Amino acid sequence: MNFIFISPAFPKNYYNFCDRLKKNNVNVLGIGDTPYNELNQNVKNSLTEYYKVNSLENYDEVYRAVAFFSFKYGKIDFLESNNEYWLRQDAKLRTDFNITGEKFDDVVSFTSKSNMKEFYKKAGVPVARYKFCTNLEEDLKFIDEVGYPVVVKPNVGVGAAATYKIKNYEDLKRFHENGFQVRYIMEEFIEGDITSFDGICDSNSNVVFCDNEVFPPSIMDIVNENLDLSYYVNRIVPDDIYQIGSKVLKAFNIKSRYFHLEFFRLTKDKKGLGKSGDIVALEVNMRPPGGYTPDMINYAQSVDTYQIYADIMCYDEIRNVSLDHPKYYCVYAARRDRLSYKYDANEISLKYKENIKMHERMSDVFAGAMGNEFFIAKFEDFDEMQSFRTMVLEKK
Repeated sequence: MNFIFISPAFPKNYYNFCDRLKKNNVNVLGIGDTPYNELNQNVKNSLTEYYKVNSLENYDEVYRAVAFFSFKYGKIDFLESNNEYWLRQDAKLRTDFNITGEKFDDVVSFTSKSNMKEFYKKAGVPVARYKFCTNLEEDLKFIDEVGYPVVVKPNVGVGAAATYKIKNYEDLKRFHENGFQVRYIMEEFIEGDITSFDGICDSNSNVVFCDNEVFPPSIMDIVNENLDLSYYVNRIVPDDIYQIGSKVLKAFNIKSRYFHLEFFRLTKDKKGLGKSGDIVALEVNMRPPGGYTPDMINYAQSVDTYQIYADIMCYDEIRNVSLDHPKYYCVYAARRDRLSYKYDANEISLKYKENIKMHERMSDVFAGAMGNEFFIAKFEDFDEMQSFRTMVLEKK
């Protein structure tokens, strides 16, 4: 099997996908913009061959790299980056080279926030009302219907980037005066906790592995206001999340992918959407959850999701991983450089040395959303996890 992996060196934990594929006797062919001699040794070891381009943004360059590998190794079986930023380019390359997997028109459905809503509806999941942002007068008519606040976000975008809460007329007027270069949508505001259904599905859209994460109510505020971030991987997947998430995968006809589906769990009744505790659609992301979340899932579920992914791509079933292991809560707690905290890292590490799995600086590329310095720790007890989180984030 020949598998092209786009950007194997970034994010820095993604070489693990390549490593497990190679362990399954796959030719793993990397394309990236990092010079070969600057690659981490783990990345080098995980690849059969590497093709360096000047820029991954340059489609012609990447196209030539794929053509070179195709000429040298024969038919390319799969091409992926598992990265939201490159999903459309991945799909265009699969389309141009007739490689197995979602083609460009398919990917538009799950990278466009407006298109996502139609598939959520198909799965029977309520969605927030929305409209495309046009002009001040038309947007005001929508707000008259749904009320303030509303949320505006790029129709195609990554995470909470360039997403804003419009609280009043002055905010709306400022949004229009500043202008927007991409197409924006405006949604009614949902009061709820963000929860996810993550995992890996086979070629028939069946879930072979899954987990659940719980996030703060507003990642948007964390990014825009540079706030602390903490979220956790749950020990179990709630039944309603599993049932709804499985239907969404079928509705999108997603095959052989790592997925990250986001929902709101309402914290108060919302007319037209449901009662407190009900599930409402947020976004579909047909790639692994961001940052070090795949590693958190491994710690929480006592598994190797990178190997599960490799097994599904190679065999369409799990062959090299047992799912029968103890399960834990795994929490991510991140600090901001601009803030002063009550406890230093040494105090935290000393108290929780048996629990902490990672303590690092976050890459500047992700720091806006993920914080500057982070801890990842796992716990059997929910309250102990909460105490750890409090200690990490408590201010002076």
